[in-house]
Amino acid sequence: MVGFVTLVPALCRSFTWSPCVVLGFLLTVLVIILTPRGEILRGASDRGRLSVVLYVFHFLIIAPTVDFFKPSCLPIADSVFPAWCRSTILFLVSFDGSLVLAIVEFGVNNFSPLSSLCCTCGIPIPPNPANMCVSCLRTTVDISEGIPKQVNLHFCKQCERYLQPPASWVQCALESRELLALCLKKLKGNMTKVRLIDAGFLWTEPHSKRIKLKVTIQKEVMNGAILQQVFVVEFVIQGQMCDDCHRVEAKDFWNSVVQVRQKTSHKKTFYYLEQLILKHKLHQNALNIKEIHEGIDFYYATKQHAQKMVDFLQCTVPCRSKTSQRLISHDIHSNTFNYKSTYSIEIVPVCKDNVVCLSPRLAQSLGNMGQVCVCARVTSTIHLIDPNTLQIAEVDGGTYWRNPFNSLVSPRQLEEFIVMDTDVIRNQKLRAGAGIRSNKHTLAEVWVQKTSEMDTAQQYHCRTHLGHLLNIGDLVQGFDFANSNVNDEFLNKMNPSHIPDVVLIKKSYNRSKRVKRRNWKLKEMDKDREGMAPEDERQYQDFLEDLEEDEALRKNVNIFRDASKIPVESDTDDEGAPRISLMEMLEDLSLSDATGGEGADMLTE
Repeated sequence: MVGFVTLVPALCRSFTWSPCVVLGFLLTVLVIILTPRGEILRGASDRGRLSVVLYVFHFLIIAPTVDFFKPSCLPIADSVFPAWCRSTILFLVSFDGSLVLAIVEFGVNNFSPLSSLCCTCGIPIPPNPANMCVSCLRTTVDISEGIPKQVNLHFCKQCERYLQPPASWVQCALESRELLALCLKKLKGNMTKVRLIDAGFLWTEPHSKRIKLKVTIQKEVMNGAILQQVFVVEFVIQGQMCDDCHRVEAKDFWNSVVQVRQKTSHKKTFYYLEQLILKHKLHQNALNIKEIHEGIDFYYATKQHAQKMVDFLQCTVPCRSKTSQRLISHDIHSNTFNYKSTYSIEIVPVCKDNVVCLSPRLAQSLGNMGQVCVCARVTSTIHLIDPNTLQIAEVDGGTYWRNPFNSLVSPRQLEEFIVMDTDVIRNQKLRAGAGIRSNKHTLAEVWVQKTSEMDTAQQYHCRTHLGHLLNIGDLVQGFDFANSNVNDEFLNKMNPSHIPDVVLIKKSYNRSKRVKRRNWKLKEMDKDREGMAPEDERQYQDFLEDLEEDEALRKNVNIFRDASKIPVESDTDDEGAPRISLMEMLEDLSLSDATGGEGADMLTE
């Protein structure tokens, strides 16, 4: 071998370099052999040590300029090569500066990544601080130790909310962000020593009461090695009733109550108010809704919910309120008081289609309108119309309580008349200071006769605001002032010549036909009541007819199409009775499963 390495360079280059080459090669081999293994090429195998010698020798042969490589290039080699190469460079540079470049050439181009043996199983592995393969490291160290693999999750079936410790309940859909955050919070206390990398849901049956979560974590283990592990946590859903549902089921636990009262014999205002509450979903916070003779009671668990209902009522109907509190308990140590609050709401005792008599002062302030008026509708204000002049006015709650007036007639006292003759008044001159006139009504003079007195010749003459609806032969409901005894403070003081004989209220239609052709319905609140009396059923039908006849009234009501009845395209029937078009109806949402039945609950026992 010595002869080979001597002759080959002699043929290629001048012989003057050959002895230097042979001497450099022999000195390099001698130094590597005589130097302990831990000093030169630390950690390298025998094959690697021999490769260094051959590369150093080969470089000395082909290098034409040895003087170019000096110890000044040592820092470059020191920053590029690992520690076992640096010791070799430091030792060999004392012989010749060209050896530095040889080590550089060896380290950059010809050395493969190092590998070592696992200290447990002995397989070759890339070097790591633990000096162990991944399988042995996982069998030795479990970074998920202390993290529970099965956790209980409490769920309320009544309101479909999950318990978020310590005492709050949250609404979460399956596999949602909110539910993922809730599950991770259940594990947060046991994951303080690890790092969360990823988390996601695994599919489970919705009715299985199981939620599986795939979690990826990392942790620093032996000698700074970082181990990553993936495991599955199973959440078992257990039923538990929340405090709010407990109070609802108890039906006698409440903190505040809103008592709504109206001293009238008709419930039209309450039916209208019920639809407004359903539309704005204010009944959802109520623990219980109880219907009594003159109104409705709303029970709430918190005072804030009751105050919200009071504010809503004051904005939607003319009313006044009173508040009272009753002390239940008192803690002298913490100086806390427990009260039960009661809110009393009194709605004005006037309903739609009532005949009222205003005080002279109030009638003058409303534009010199007549004292005898008809209530067109009751919304946030009382809408009045004078049947003699078509003047309209609105009376709010504050004005009413300063100048109160009562209804002169109840719906039971209305009588049925037949129109014998009608004459529309085209040019009506108003008095000085008159207010606004209605453009939706037509003033007319009519002669009517009671249907119960058809065998007589008794007829009544009056003015009415229903001239656009009445024709000869039509039936109309009205109140007979001439043959009735009305006890009212303001009516008794009026000039008898200013009191009309008959006041017509509304046109009458065949109720049975209207009920059969009605293809819509309304929703109702869940209330505690013994049952609907026949009188209540009649009043409810009156309210439905008012919705059909008054377009402005039904704008604030959600009307749903009744799928059990055939839809009708026309807005009026054969008799001219007004109807609600399909464009004004909403589709009622009904949840059903694949078999066509009602959808089952998400979680069942």
